[in-house]
Amino acid sequence: MSRVCEICGKGNLFGNTVSHAKNRTRRTWRPNLLEVKTMVDGRLKTVKLCARCLKSDKLVKHV
Repeated sequence: MSRVCEICGKGNLFGNTVSHAKNRTRRTWRPNLLEVKTMVDGRLKTVKLCARCLKSDKLVKHV
């Protein structure tokens, strides 16, 4: 199960957590994905969207 928005393609970002002593450890930032039920070609389908796409209403119709 991938953590990618089906509209804009936003996915995980990788980087470092830097402590006060400048120690670096790897970390990830995950997108805020939500599963939304919507009508696609007359059928009910579950789609993964990031919160920004859902807020901007890029998906035409959700149930």
